[in-house]
Amino acid sequence: MPSIASNLARIEQGLRKETRLVAVTKTKPASLLMEAYEAGARLFGENKVQEMVGKYEELPKDIQWHMIGHLQTNKVKYMAPFVSLVHSVDSFRLLKEIDKEAKKNSRIIDCLLQIHIAREETKFGLSEEEALAIITSPELAALTNVRIVGLMGMASNTDDPEVVRAEFRGLKNTFESFKSYESQQVMMRELSMGMSGDYLIAQEEGSTLVRVGSAIFGSR
Repeated sequence: MPSIASNLARIEQGLRKETRLVAVTKTKPASLLMEAYEAGARLFGENKVQEMVGKYEELPKDIQWHMIGHLQTNKVKYMAPFVSLVHSVDSFRLLKEIDKEAKKNSRIIDCLLQIHIAREETKFGLSEEEALAIITSPELAALTNVRIVGLMGMASNTDDPEVVRAEFRGLKNTFESFKSYESQQVMMRELSMGMSGDYLIAQEEGSTLVRVGSAIFGSR
């Protein structure tokens, strides 16, 4: 089985300079995360807040922790002191909660709006219209401790690469169109799309953050 270091090196080599790698570390023990850290990984993505908090306490403090899973409002307070980027904001209510907890910690927390681009109904996310309503809402100006810095999307679970490509391309078009609404709290600079099975297509379509787990850690 190839080492974590060699997997990371191979993936990094295949990425364009505009695309950064988020190592998805969910369910992996801290010892494997340290292997990835020692090989140069600094952006780690977690799906569950409790798991992220435990690993944050155990691991080096220059790691940037990304929350990439569905986030419940009652869990925000646990990660607010340290989370670097929240990929999965799917409601105004959640954004307000992140702002409230960020304020308590004297921080500004960067967030991505999660857009539903897949065919499956089960995936979370906003429609383009719902996302636009958030970034153009007069209420947003009052949320001074959050910044919307881009969009996130998960493609359909399909073997047809053209379906995946079309979904990523559609999200990139939405991302570009939202640039005309930029303000102090809205800066479209990050586009999080692509996982282990489709990150190469995602980067070709303009992803700035790819979320890769199994291609790094395998079945460890």
